[in-house]
Amino acid sequence: MSEHRQGPVRSEAARRAILEATARQFEAKGYDHLTMEGIAAAAGVGKQTIYRWWPSRGALVAECLISGQLLPDRFGLPDTGDLRADLVAWLGTIFEFAADPSGEAVVRSLVAAAAENVDVGRRLHESLGATQSLVARLQSAVDSGELRTDAPLPDIGDALVGAMLLRALSRTTAEPGVAERLVDVVLVGLIAPR
Repeated sequence: MSEHRQGPVRSEAARRAILEATARQFEAKGYDHLTMEGIAAAAGVGKQTIYRWWPSRGALVAECLISGQLLPDRFGLPDTGDLRADLVAWLGTIFEFAADPSGEAVVRSLVAAAAENVDVGRRLHESLGATQSLVARLQSAVDSGELRTDAPLPDIGDALVGAMLLRALSRTTAEPGVAERLVDVVLVGLIAPR
């Protein structure tokens, strides 16, 4: 095997090791304590290898989000045919995650990373479903006649995700029934007449 062909294989292995180390360290230590030195040591690479692909830790966190190594499928939105029940279950899962001390730290760390790096913010938005699975589920509700055809789907997603993030940042515990109340408030006037 030529020297040229061996390089990319080793580089891809190093890239994966860096992403895995970043995800592990992020979940264990949070964004504030995430360092390139710590990631390099955990991945078994030099810092210069990390900087070859990512200019900052924010960019590295964004890549972990893109690759599904942070929050992988934790917040999938069900589609049972009952929009309200699906949104309540989805928010309940997120509130449960954020109520756990490690989950709360992850959410606050992701918000800190998003404040530092616009790409992380965009990826966080996408990862939480406000622009993909949530809007797709809302569109399914429009198609089935549950929601009005003029319902502002991205705005509904932003309102629900925003409420969750505000609670996580303020460390407000989601008391019983809060998911139901939030969904009802957001959907008021948007349910299609039967």
